[in-house]
Amino acid sequence: MRVLFRNGRFYQNGSFVLGDLLAQDGVIRETGTSQREDGAVVYDMEGRLVVPGFIDIHTHGAAGVDVNTAAAEDYETICRFFAAQGTTAWLGSVLTDTREQTLWCIEEYKKWKNLDHRGAELLGIHLEGPFLSPEYKGAMPEHLLRKGDLELIREYQKAAQGQIKYITLSPEVEGSIPMIPELKKLGIQVAIGHSGADYDTANEAIKAGARGSTHTGNAMKLLHQHFPAVWGAVLESDDVFCEIICDGLHLHPGTVRLIIKTKGLDRVVAVTDSIMAAGLPDGNYKLGVNDVVVEHGDARLASGGSRAGSTLTTGRALKNLLEYTGRPLEEILCLLTENPARLVGVYDRMGSIEVGKEANLVVLDNEYNVSKTFVHGRECR
Repeated sequence: MRVLFRNGRFYQNGSFVLGDLLAQDGVIRETGTSQREDGAVVYDMEGRLVVPGFIDIHTHGAAGVDVNTAAAEDYETICRFFAAQGTTAWLGSVLTDTREQTLWCIEEYKKWKNLDHRGAELLGIHLEGPFLSPEYKGAMPEHLLRKGDLELIREYQKAAQGQIKYITLSPEVEGSIPMIPELKKLGIQVAIGHSGADYDTANEAIKAGARGSTHTGNAMKLLHQHFPAVWGAVLESDDVFCEIICDGLHLHPGTVRLIIKTKGLDRVVAVTDSIMAAGLPDGNYKLGVNDVVVEHGDARLASGGSRAGSTLTTGRALKNLLEYTGRPLEEILCLLTENPARLVGVYDRMGSIEVGKEANLVVLDNEYNVSKTFVHGRECR
């Protein structure tokens, strides 16, 4: 199918350019002006902003669906909700769970791939655990945490047919650091988080190949002037992409600005870490095996205290980032597009508006709200 997007202000190479875009079979074929219709489906962008689709690499669900218990059709529910928020691709984050339940999640993901898709693309799986620190477990069930076990991940990756793309581990957990090069060979990008690691141990993990920092500043030992810890290590390293949750709850706006200033715009990834309550009112929900209570949009464990994911969407995260930083849209977009694509190894096919890449596009109104979303050139309704 040929689709022609006319008269849009397309975000390309760091700026907005007025013109047209032609997509065929879900891929961008031409950009510029005066593209011929030649029987294409035509959308008039009416001079609106058109940006690359947002990519969320850390989310546990939305719209009443929890990834840990989602059947294939439930994944599609999340996909359609996410598309309405501007997300065109995402990783399903499986919270630490039993071996049997994790394998079940993998099987349901494989079934989803055979469905007729109308929303965001589920790129693969993010394993948040189980090799995490009990001291910084956050919402992780402590009795399911364990020391490093490469054979377990090999089993998971074989079952997933190579579709586990990302894993969070704690460097100080026994056996974790030696696993990192082997995980990379399996095609899994490694992030460090839920960690009380000291500065040297965190740097050992980075030297071994870890390239992400899971929800930086949350569920990790914080920086001290005498003990920089894991947070100091990930802020300092030019090799590490720092995830940030910009919901106004997980990080103070000043902390968001500090992380961006320290890391640079090209090493920060905006994530939602959303749970099944995203898009729904306050109430009682689940996050994996946990009971969660949401009050005023803030998700916390029912058993007390710890924050348990968020109710954030990517569309809201974009507006929060613009508000918190005062930076122009052209500078902020990479946190939701190019950077996550580079971190999980899909920038060759998405994350920017370029010929040869997937036609994953988001149309914004004058106040930067998401008004339309296209995945593989097809409008999501």
